[in-house]
Amino acid sequence: MKHLFFAVTILLVSANTFAQKFAPEQIIGVWKSEDYKIEFFKDGDSYAAKLLWSKDMFEADGKTSKKDDNNPDESLRDRPRQGITHITGLVYDDGEYLNGKLYSVQDGNTYGFKAELNEVDKLETRGYKGVPMLGKTVHWTRVP
Repeated sequence: MKHLFFAVTILLVSANTFAQKFAPEQIIGVWKSEDYKIEFFKDGDSYAAKLLWSKDMFEADGKTSKKDDNNPDESLRDRPRQGITHITGLVYDDGEYLNGKLYSVQDGNTYGFKAELNEVDKLETRGYKGVPMLGKTVHWTRVP
């Protein structure tokens, strides 16, 4: 039993040692998921993203952007959803992007947000209220 425990420990440490870490700037660019398209950019010492497209972004004509009508700030409710910077404050720390905030145009709430590059063109994000365990994971693919 001791040998099995030792072997598993060595395997886990080795796998973690060889896990690929990417440069912080690798997150910059356009990403798409099933329901969204966003663009990450550098914002001072952190990273942010603007909303380029979502399934429910446009009015029935397919061209006119819906308004940010659920925004808790009444002065912002008339702005178009398209182009809103809705992810802010992501800080790179040892292979992960942490401490971000996600503003949801669907409900006007702000959620915690974190991300991790699994591959150069594969991004995993998690939006959550309170703790990450109580959130939703979204997988993204880089748009060339």
